Amino acid sequence: MEDPEGGAKPQFDGASAARRKDGKKSRRRKGKRGGQSRNAAHPASHEPSGGAGQPARPMEDAGGNPARKRKRRRRGGHGAVQDGSPLPQAMEQTAAAGNAVRSDSDSAPSRRNRRKHRGKRGLQGRPLTPAKPSGAQQQESAEETVLRAELRETLNGTNANRRGRQESHSHSGHQGDRQGGEHVWPEELYAALDLGTNNCRLLIAQPTRPGQFRVVDAFSRIVRLGEGLAASGRLSDEAMERAIEALRICASKLRNREIRRMRLIATEACRQAVNGEEFLSRVVAETGLALEIIDRETEARLAVSGCSSLVGRETRSVVLFDIGGGSSEIAVIRIGDNRFSRLANHITHWTSLPVGVVTLSERHGGHDVTPEAFEGMVREVEGMLGSFDCPEIEVAQTGDFHLIGTSGTVTTLAGVHLDLPRYDRRKVDGIWLSDDEVSAMQAKLLSWDFASRAANPCIGPDRADLVLAGCAILEAIRRRWPSPRMRVADRGLREGLLTDMMADDGVWRRNRNRRGQRVRS
Repeated sequence: MEDPEGGAKPQFDGASAARRKDGKKSRRRKGKRGGQSRNAAHPASHEPSGGAGQPARPMEDAGGNPARKRKRRRRGGHGAVQDGSPLPQAMEQTAAAGNAVRSDSDSAPSRRNRRKHRGKRGLQGRPLTPAKPSGAQQQESAEETVLRAELRETLNGTNANRRGRQESHSHSGHQGDRQGGEHVWPEELYAALDLGTNNCRLLIAQPTRPGQFRVVDAFSRIVRLGEGLAASGRLSDEAMERAIEALRICASKLRNREIRRMRLIATEACRQAVNGEEFLSRVVAETGLALEIIDRETEARLAVSGCSSLVGRETRSVVLFDIGGGSSEIAVIRIGDNRFSRLANHITHWTSLPVGVVTLSERHGGHDVTPEAFEGMVREVEGMLGSFDCPEIEVAQTGDFHLIGTSGTVTTLAGVHLDLPRYDRRKVDGIWLSDDEVSAMQAKLLSWDFASRAANPCIGPDRADLVLAGCAILEAIRRRWPSPRMRVADRGLREGLLTDMMADDGVWRRNRNRRGQRVRS
């Protein structure tokens, strides 16, 4: 048999247990009891006793021996159970669990043992059944139960509200995967849409750590809105249909979420086209999305804002370029001893070249590109950069200057360099390429024919006729600002839009206060 409170024990009945517990006491009193056998049967009565199976020890009345009463009290007993007293329910349940019928004459050590182990768990991990009060105790316990329930509800409500606030005001990094232990803000979603000459891109994100955010949803599709624009000056019907179809998908994603704030922009294709405004009016009518055409300076600043986290503290000068479909933005950044929270505030010179991968490939051809044709594209872009009035940047040996490229061209070069079986943004974004590695990748792509470029998983058929035009623009930039290394950024205008909106709303500042810093009134 196993004791549910103390584990496995030898099988003794109640009388044997009582003899074992009170053996010394019984031997000391053996001579005083007239040699009565300890194995004598106990009378079937409710006379008080020190243990079952023993003759009942005479109880002292009110005028009895007080010394013996004090002795029993010191041993932990509260006096013998008087005749007719109620039997405690916990005693009955313990006796049932041990298959031994115990009377109200249990010894004081047994009662002390039960008090010691009360509330502990049994052998099967189940809590022992609590004693059930009766009479006035039941009414009092019922009132206490009500009070406990109200207190639990209050505490649960407080904890739920606290958890809700933490979940609403938490933040994580700008990452595709959520980091462990981070809280999200489901009610504060931001959206940014960039309709460019070649791509339509959408990002929906939550603010996380200061200066960063976590992407909730994303969309990107090559629409070639600027196809034929250089020759006709207008957006073609086919190009507008492709763009509107992609924008319908974006509108559906935005409707399915509660967006706190959004900004939707259009760039070079809509800036140059004579029917650009007419096209945007059609977008509003068919998709409900109202896009704004931004100027080239704003586009350059947004590109810098989107890449600010890739500029290290040791960097003092950066040339950041964004090779787009219809234009290429270049920003010269000089950082002094005091760095602003917004990297765009460190821009000293910027320019926007009216040339991109789509327009350059249409003029020079992108299907079959010979080394001579490639060099012709490079010289054209070099002529445009020649009119850009910018002081020369002295490259120190400490590595405080480098290039940052944010476009499909540089990410493609990085993917080919890593020999990825399929493009993986997590492996490309932020990677460093040396000057020799960039030159080797450009020569490799130039040696491939159109079919080989289209078969590469990091290029694909949609970019096979554009990638060399982008490499020509990159080569012109490298010749103007030679640098021993270049950092690849798979980010751009959308990230800049999100960063600026979140900074304007002060979500990261509010979040620091909500996470434990006191706000002074």
